[in-house]
Amino acid sequence: MKQVDTISLTELKEMSAKMFEAIVKADVDIAQGIVVVDMGMHADGEAYLLENGSAQTDVWGINLHPDKFGTDEFVEFDSMINIRPSQGNASKDVLDEKVRTAIIDLVHGVVNE
Repeated sequence: MKQVDTISLTELKEMSAKMFEAIVKADVDIAQGIVVVDMGMHADGEAYLLENGSAQTDVWGINLHPDKFGTDEFVEFDSMINIRPSQGNASKDVLDEKVRTAIIDLVHGVVNE
């Protein structure tokens, strides 16, 4: 697992080669602008972020598809850590459009070609 300020598409592709599917698991803290990548389970990144001062309400799990960079399918909102009925999110998906937009903006600011 790695906290990143910037990461190249090449690095993401190398990370995705280790996975069963060509993805990189990532967790984000949308309030602090933190991105953590390359973990076996989103819960590991979530634990790291919470131990380092993130608030649960700001932490979301995503999957990055390096081969789909530049498309709407690059960021996939699918993680068990996203299920939080108390925040109105009763799905593994991220249902709030404002949160989705914040995640996409954060990821696009970190990932470069």
